[in-house]
Amino acid sequence: MWKYLAAFAVLASPVYAEEFDIPAIPGNGKFSFDVGLGFSAGPSYPGSDEMEFAPWIPLRNAGFGERGKAELDGFVFLPDFGYVGERDTSDEAALAGLDDIDRAYELGGRVNFGYGPLTSYVTSRLGFGGHDGVTGEVGFRYRTDINDRLSIWSGLEVEYGDSEFVGTYFGVSADEASRSSYGEYDAGSGFTKAAAKFSMRYSLNEITALQGEFEYGRLIGDAGDSPIVQDRDQPVIRLGITRNISLNF
Repeated sequence: MWKYLAAFAVLASPVYAEEFDIPAIPGNGKFSFDVGLGFSAGPSYPGSDEMEFAPWIPLRNAGFGERGKAELDGFVFLPDFGYVGERDTSDEAALAGLDDIDRAYELGGRVNFGYGPLTSYVTSRLGFGGHDGVTGEVGFRYRTDINDRLSIWSGLEVEYGDSEFVGTYFGVSADEASRSSYGEYDAGSGFTKAAAKFSMRYSLNEITALQGEFEYGRLIGDAGDSPIVQDRDQPVIRLGITRNISLNF
């Protein structure tokens, strides 16, 4: 059942990226993670001013140690993947004349550097399907344990993309310009979005928790200057309930 829900949630989400806080070396032989079900609300496509609701499968706080809360100082290398939903020009009038974009799946890696509650990170992913460019994020987050039940993460992040990625979602080709109301626009590589991110985990009991995330992003660079962008501000909110799964090794 879970695999079908997860597939549905990913396919319904317009923009999705998953991260794991998995230490490279097990501490006590106990691996745990939070998985559940919720909803997300965010732009229907990158640059849209229309909000879209979709299911969300939170997969968070994975790691070795009690309830996946182990923190490691130093460098940790992790997998990283993302997903960008399809852009169908028939869905919104602002897209009239532009090319459709298929769903894109992204696979890559992440380098974390932890020092106490502070973690900085760099990610890089290669796209398949809707785009075949390279994208990723650079940022940091700070963890605050309010009490035994409530933990909060806050941080800042910038996203980047190569010319293939940025051109796919924010460029306007000569052919598209001839069919639409937009002029030709050549979007080059660089930073595409700056964001402030906040997330929380509130334990209802030993294995059940509420998960929440809020991101305020703003498109920048060639992405923000694109004529197809209807709104530079790109807020996203996610809420869900999770169950902690523990595996002993």
